[in-house]
Amino acid sequence: MWPGALLTLLLCSSLEAQENSFTINSINMVILPSHEVQNGNNLTLQCNVDISTTSHVRLQHWVLFYKDDVLFHNVSSTEMTESYIIPQARVYDSGTYKCTVILNNKVKTTPEYEVLVRGVPSPRVVLDKKEVIEGGVVMINCSVPEEKGPVHFAIAKVNLETKDTKLKRKKSSPNQNSVTLEFTVEEQERLIYFQCQASILSMRDMETSEVTKSDMVTVREFFSSPKLYVYPEGPILEGTPMHINCTIQVAHVAVAFPEIIIQRDKMIVAHSREGSRATYSEIATVEHNGNYTCKVETSQISKVSSIVVNVTELFSKPKLETSATRLDQGDTLHLWCTTSGASADNFTIQKGDVIVSQTNSFLKRASQEDSGTYTCVAGIGKVFKKSNAVRITVCEMLSKPRIFYNSKTEVIKGRTIKVNCQSINGTLPISYHLLKATDILESRIVGSNTPAVFEDNPTEDAAYQCKASNCHSNSEMTSELLLVKVIAPVAEVKLLILNNKMVESGTEIVLRCFVNKVSGPIMYKFYREKEVNPIHEVSSNDTQAFWYMEEAGVEQGGQYYCTASNRANLLPNIPKSNILTVKVFLAPWKKGLIAVAVIGVIIALLVLGARCYFRKKAKAKQMPVEMSRPAVPLLTSNNEKVLSDSGPEASRPYGYNDDIGNHATKPINENKEPLTLDVEYTEVEVNSLEPHEDFMENRYSRTEGSLDGT
Repeated sequence: MWPGALLTLLLCSSLEAQENSFTINSINMVILPSHEVQNGNNLTLQCNVDISTTSHVRLQHWVLFYKDDVLFHNVSSTEMTESYIIPQARVYDSGTYKCTVILNNKVKTTPEYEVLVRGVPSPRVVLDKKEVIEGGVVMINCSVPEEKGPVHFAIAKVNLETKDTKLKRKKSSPNQNSVTLEFTVEEQERLIYFQCQASILSMRDMETSEVTKSDMVTVREFFSSPKLYVYPEGPILEGTPMHINCTIQVAHVAVAFPEIIIQRDKMIVAHSREGSRATYSEIATVEHNGNYTCKVETSQISKVSSIVVNVTELFSKPKLETSATRLDQGDTLHLWCTTSGASADNFTIQKGDVIVSQTNSFLKRASQEDSGTYTCVAGIGKVFKKSNAVRITVCEMLSKPRIFYNSKTEVIKGRTIKVNCQSINGTLPISYHLLKATDILESRIVGSNTPAVFEDNPTEDAAYQCKASNCHSNSEMTSELLLVKVIAPVAEVKLLILNNKMVESGTEIVLRCFVNKVSGPIMYKFYREKEVNPIHEVSSNDTQAFWYMEEAGVEQGGQYYCTASNRANLLPNIPKSNILTVKVFLAPWKKGLIAVAVIGVIIALLVLGARCYFRKKAKAKQMPVEMSRPAVPLLTSNNEKVLSDSGPEASRPYGYNDDIGNHATKPINENKEPLTLDVEYTEVEVNSLEPHEDFMENRYSRTEGSLDGT
């Protein structure tokens, strides 16, 4: 609605202003009666505007009022002054105010003005009841109807008789102007009233109201204060029956009785949850002297009264004494009991709950069974008193301690061994000391007959001894010496060669595998690299082992390693040595022999090659001659030769040379083999070097054999 009306006015003003010229000279705000106003007084906000125009009539304009930048009032006016009245200003009206004038498209705003409303109206206090029983609850409502939240309230309960503030509580109401609280009425309160005060934050300051008192509240007792009575009255002698009573009076409206408790000092001696009385009765002794208190309690109320009771002593508390509290077995145990004042006519000495003597003395030879706590009871008539307790310890001498360990398993170096010390007989507790050589390794106190167990990690053979002691006066007992053999496992293995790593063939190879000081027997194994099976193995108690090769060959060269282990080494943790490389080279004389043989072979090959070369060269120098065909002898039926009648010359061709014939012609069937029909021939190519032999160049000599010789 307001934006629509404002828009309509602006349109009308715009039309009118288009015809006339105007300007807003100034605008200011006047706050009446002042910038600070008392709570409940009227507050006037006056906005003054000064406008100049060429029009003969006043222009219509809008005046807008803001509080804390929020528009809360606007008005269309032709007047130069517009006012807004806040009747009965409250704290929530405090804030910063300003006004704005709008004429056509021109706007002007005043500065902000701070307004403070001082004071808060007195709060109203309303109670739900004006009469209450002790322990009851009163509901109080405190409110400031004129204001808005948040409001902070402080409510107090005041005792009318003492004017003391018993309880004060604070509570804030963020969205409302009232709170409701519960107050419990305590004992000893008879007339009470409540006070309420309200506070509201105004700008920077907290405004606080006056204190408002409520109506009076009357408190009725739920029960009266307790009263204590002691019978008989006056001095009380030990042995006299004594009665202490505590009584109260309860209101008729009570639905249940409170609990009544009687205490001597802080110990509860009697109590009752039914009725209005509690009673404590005893035969009086000096132990009953003290301050007696009677407490009467409910969930909310507690009332107390006290009385002191004195009882005259008939005879003193008996005192039990002994010659010694620690005795060796066989010593004399003597206990006696004494009193002062009237002589007691009845004594008993007890060990625990067992009576060991009905006189004031107890004497015997001590045994271990006599250890325990002793007391004495003395009495006259019905009065009996118990003495102090005396602790007697009879010590039985210890038997010689036994020292042992689990010998079923061997002791490995560095592993834990458990050594046991035990004395079978003797009074407990027993203090054990374990000695290693002459030094105390550890001490332990055992409260039973079980062995004392000590742990050690021996690294070499060790000797242990155990000492035991208890309360007996004799010196401590010492065990036998326990010798422990420690097996040291092989931890490191090394492999060396006794001669040079470069070994001459035919000489010996000696490999040495050795370990540090360990327990034997030790299994040594020698290996060639990349071979599964050892080349040598031996078991020895020595810390070293050897492998010999008397005449080493080249094939003995290579890489070697060894392993060593004893029964303390478990597979697969068998230590392995370093890898040793051995090289075998030939002896010089063998190298010389091989060189001579190689040279001989080379010389032989050279000689043979030269011979073949010269022979071939000799053949090349011979003149080639065409070979004649020799007469072939006919064979008879008996395979006999039939020679031609012609002599050798007759069968020789012209120019035949005997030497050539001898080289070129072979007799047929020289080995007298039967003649066959196969044709044998030899082709000889002769390169003649002589000029007169050129006619024989590239000629061949053929010899053919046939049955008829042609």
